[in-house]
Amino acid sequence: GFKMYTVDRCNFNSTELKDIQYVLSYYYNKIEVNRFDSNVGKFVGYTEYGVKNAELWNSGAYLTQVKTEKERYCQHNIGIW
Repeated sequence: GFKMYTVDRCNFNSTELKDIQYVLSYYYNKIEVNRFDSNVGKFVGYTEYGVKNAELWNSGAYLTQVKTEKERYCQHNIGIW
């Protein structure tokens, strides 16, 4: 069957929020179709399907939600990682 999954990751240069990069990638059948990068500030599509998703997600409330993940997910876990 087909597999769709996401990968969240945080890249740290320091413990300061401005130096943390949050990346959320969407994969379909082992191919990255979408990516949100906090340094870019929006979703980018890498396939035809991904471009359509990126356009939809960038124009809605989902983008606002994902932008807050850097603080909620990355900064919160600095001490653990």
